[in-house]
Amino acid sequence: MRQWGASACVGFARACAVVVVAMLVPAVWAVAVALWMWWGGDPWTWIAPFVWACIGTFALSRPVCRMTRSLVAKWTGVVIPPGYRQAGPVTRMSTGYWWNGFSYERTRRDALMDQRMRLWWKDPAVWRDLRFTAIVPFTAGVVAAVPLAGLAAAVLGFGTSSPLVGVLGLVVAVAAARYAWRPAVPVAVRLLRPSPAMALADRVDELTSQRADTTVAQAAEIRRIERDLHDGAQARLVALGLSLATAEKLMRTDPDRAMALLREARAGAATSLNELRELVRGINPPVLNERGLVDAVRAFALDSPLEATVSADVRLRLDPPIESAVYFGVAELMTNAVKHAHATRARISFAGDETGIVVDVEDDGRGGAGVRAGGGLEGLRRRLAVFDGTLEVTSPAGGPTRVRMVVPCESL
Repeated sequence: MRQWGASACVGFARACAVVVVAMLVPAVWAVAVALWMWWGGDPWTWIAPFVWACIGTFALSRPVCRMTRSLVAKWTGVVIPPGYRQAGPVTRMSTGYWWNGFSYERTRRDALMDQRMRLWWKDPAVWRDLRFTAIVPFTAGVVAAVPLAGLAAAVLGFGTSSPLVGVLGLVVAVAAARYAWRPAVPVAVRLLRPSPAMALADRVDELTSQRADTTVAQAAEIRRIERDLHDGAQARLVALGLSLATAEKLMRTDPDRAMALLREARAGAATSLNELRELVRGINPPVLNERGLVDAVRAFALDSPLEATVSADVRLRLDPPIESAVYFGVAELMTNAVKHAHATRARISFAGDETGIVVDVEDDGRGGAGVRAGGGLEGLRRRLAVFDGTLEVTSPAGGPTRVRMVVPCESL
């Protein structure tokens, strides 16, 4: 009985919250009508209250929807994505004008104002919010008001010596309190979730961003390879050619010196070969092509300063691009564990099913890792997002750090 009473009290409080949120916009219109009546109800005096009511509706629609999402997530754990379009950067061009993604403006302030107005007008989420604020008072708001109406009837009945009305009102308030707030959940989920058009637009923006990230990463990788070849193997090969030319000239006049140069050239050739192998291994490790992802990670773990264990439920052979992304993701996490977390042990586990691959990397470092803008984990998340993969980081202060990579794919 005590538990039922506590549930009724919680339900009554939630119903009150739903009524307050749902009736904010109708309250604005009620105030507008009251002002119009106070001014005498003249047909020519309705313009100002109507304008203010419209402005209030537009201003309150987004806060009402945000509060509704927050309440639904807090009460039921159902997260409704907002789906609002995000403003892009405003940059100044060489001509002195400011580009906001839509047009060129003379000042940064004008560019920001124009961008906000265009986003507001073209964002489907704005009209979705307005639709919700128009519908929710007559659906979830009316149902949530039943316990309040019952309580008001009970107070009125007992206060006017009508005990029957008071008892009926109290029964209605108590009986409906546990359930009156619940219709707000399906209404919010149905009306506030992003529409297919909004989801498609978000997906297009995401793919455009991923394409730009891939292009930038590819250009950076090409510059790194060029720099490594220029500073390493290319310089050694040039020196090797000079040494061989000098040895050829000294072969008749100074054979001992020529033999010494040949020995140096042979050592330089071996060093250049090792550098080229390391470079190729950094681009695409041969063991990854020959033995697959799990064995390639095991080989990497053997060379790592960490005491690493690698476990796999099944033998996985994935598409080469996915294998490469996951392999270098694990390598980056292991390097971060040594360099930043000062870890001594790590555990890597692979699991796969018909939907994709799940990789867990856990270390005993000092923790505190997080996905920050411009950081290594953010770059790894973007690289996995190219394959619709996700990255989850759990790293409390003091450790341990656990990173989960999930990539949807099919095993070969």
